[in-house]
Amino acid sequence: DEDELKKSLSELADDKADNAHSKSISRIGSGSNPFLDISHDPNAAIYKTGFLARKIHADMDGKKTPRGKRGWKTFYAVLKGMILYLQKDEYKPEKALSDEDLKNAISVHHALAIKATDYEKRPNVLKLKTADWRVFLFQAQSPEEMDSWIQKVNSVAAMFSAPSFPAAIGSQKKFSRPLLPATTTRMSNDEQLKSHEAKLKHVSTELAEHRSYPPDKKVKAKEIDEYRLKEHYLEFEETRYEMYVKLLKEGAKELLSGKESDGGGLKKSQSSPSLNQESTPANVKVKRNISERKDYRPETPSSKQKVT
Repeated sequence: DEDELKKSLSELADDKADNAHSKSISRIGSGSNPFLDISHDPNAAIYKTGFLARKIHADMDGKKTPRGKRGWKTFYAVLKGMILYLQKDEYKPEKALSDEDLKNAISVHHALAIKATDYEKRPNVLKLKTADWRVFLFQAQSPEEMDSWIQKVNSVAAMFSAPSFPAAIGSQKKFSRPLLPATTTRMSNDEQLKSHEAKLKHVSTELAEHRSYPPDKKVKAKEIDEYRLKEHYLEFEETRYEMYVKLLKEGAKELLSGKESDGGGLKKSQSSPSLNQESTPANVKVKRNISERKDYRPETPSSKQKVT
């Protein structure tokens, strides 16, 4: 862990030095935390393009997105470097990105994309959870395109995400997630695989230990909430690193170097932002996806609830 921290700090310093000498690279983010700002590099490799419909499912830290901001919108998606750009029009290399394009951009460092099996209102939907615990739903044109986006996004994250920083030091009862830098790793493919394997082993061990000491039933609800939040985090990290290790072993580098079409010529509708939306008959009541609640930050249970 100490070696990974040194490498991560070194990579951050190198990236900041590189950016200082390049006027063509801008930053995407508030600038309040230099570890988490996204570097927009116009010369980054393009791994996949195509139309996607997006729905914002959870805001930063897993907080539920307000109802008025959860609607579906169609974008032309470009996975370029470690950034997923969501543009209103098809990608043109010579055209500069607008402020709106940069605002909609999503960094996929330390992210995980999976099939949204718990979302039944539309077909071909994938779920993307980012490093800051935002959650997005994306609808692709076909099952094949959905699988391709999942593989490409996860491969980029697995290959290029720099080692994480330690969690903030504070109260033992107060859980804090470690910082996940947006810088690109300088490790070789083999070093990156070993790093992910070590992290997976560490997270799995920590999860097992965490579950072996559940909170007493008489403790305050806030402590139970902290216990569940940490368990939720460790479960996600275990799944994420399992995916990263699997992809690197199977040849993520070769997958990213392959060329694909941009979704079979899918055209964006001017009247509706939906893609292949399956309308529901008027007399059929749509079931609420209860399992979607797992994507949100665990809520503080009442004093009557028990930990199972």
